[in-house]
Amino acid sequence: MNVSQISPHPTGASGSKTGFPGNVIVQMIHFALPFLLSFFFTNNVFADDWPQWLGPKRDGIWREEGIIGKFPQGGPKVLWRTKTGPGYAGPAVSNGRIFHMERVLAEGAKLGRRPGRRGAVPGKERVTCLDESDGKLIWQHEYDCKYTMSYPAGPRATPTVDGDRVYTLGAEGNLFCLSVKDGSSLWEKDFKKEYGAKTPIWGFAAAPLVYGDLVICLARGDGSTVIAYNKSTGEEVWRALSAREPGYCAPTLIEHGGKEQLIIWHPQAMNSLDPATGETFWSIPWKIRVGLCISEPRLDGDYLFFTAFYNGSTMLKLKPDQSTPQVMWQTERESEKQTTHLNSIMSTPYLVGNHIYGVCSYGQFRCLEQETGKRVWESFEPSGEARWSNVFLTPNKGRWFLFNEKGDLIIAKLSPEGYQEIDRAHIIEPNGSDIKQRPIVWTHPAYANGNCYVRNDSEIICVSLKEGK
Repeated sequence: MNVSQISPHPTGASGSKTGFPGNVIVQMIHFALPFLLSFFFTNNVFADDWPQWLGPKRDGIWREEGIIGKFPQGGPKVLWRTKTGPGYAGPAVSNGRIFHMERVLAEGAKLGRRPGRRGAVPGKERVTCLDESDGKLIWQHEYDCKYTMSYPAGPRATPTVDGDRVYTLGAEGNLFCLSVKDGSSLWEKDFKKEYGAKTPIWGFAAAPLVYGDLVICLARGDGSTVIAYNKSTGEEVWRALSAREPGYCAPTLIEHGGKEQLIIWHPQAMNSLDPATGETFWSIPWKIRVGLCISEPRLDGDYLFFTAFYNGSTMLKLKPDQSTPQVMWQTERESEKQTTHLNSIMSTPYLVGNHIYGVCSYGQFRCLEQETGKRVWESFEPSGEARWSNVFLTPNKGRWFLFNEKGDLIIAKLSPEGYQEIDRAHIIEPNGSDIKQRPIVWTHPAYANGNCYVRNDSEIICVSLKEGK
């Protein structure tokens, strides 16, 4: 209801066209106006949760207002710190609780970081639920889980919270539906037992996607690369696609031409499915080296963008009838060093204002033209120059929060004119390591209720980013 549509000067014999006396209408307006203003205010300036991978809409955009434009002297205030085990899975924030996953090594076992090599490291995986206000433990759910993948530091996939349930996928293919209230298991699946799946070299990493009554996951196998379960019962509803390996890119839901599409990018092809049935709309072959499908596909209008560490980029132009898209441009030279477009490893790029912003293979922070792939500029300032150097991008109200692998949180503006850094603060120690033992933190933060939540291999912290705090 629009307040301006209510006339404070009613007419007619009864004093109102509605039949109510004029003074009654004035009183109604007097009492209703504060509630109406409160409604409009709270729907335009609001706090928001981050209940899954890349936030409420799974697009990585932080929509809250009232967020700082610069850090206070000495950096943002750390509200609390809580010890945790190692892992790459980012936190999820929902209804006053934080959900995250960690690795618990068996007594005497060593973590081991052997890129490209497999082993058998005994231990457990643990899902924890923390109080958002102080980081204190509410409950935990753990299970035996021997690690066989390379980089066995911990779970990879951010939990997905849906109402009173949270869905978690461990690095060895253990899918759980847990009660938000107490962490009890409502149902569970083991991809290796159910489908004969072999653990990918870097583990199962694709965060589950809730769609209506379904929860959609990447497994592995002939006709079972994508599995949709009834989210309440765990009963399989449909399965689709065949691929030698599933890759590491989470299922992505888009809407185009008035139709919802489930984008599945595995190392053999880019695919579009009907999310309700698993029926294939289209599939375009693209053989990805070493199975490194990680970054989420990005949609802007008719354009759908993909980027891989070795293979570079592909830009598709979607058609309104869900038929096979046009390949607008694609990287021809597959090189991690002599790159043409954008060769991202983990970070998801963004398409904004006919341009693409993202991180290339050796830390080159780049801007490309969306329609041509032509490079506009690059800078090493946000990330530093190193193989696999990484920055996670999160837009917020015309500026960007950039979290790099060194544990720095950066406020910046990105435009075709260049990279403009506004402020930078070191918020957490990079106590993980890569193949060259470079200290890194490779976990995407959660931004919720005016705060930033991020973890490394030993703690999860809450940092205030609210104005005036």
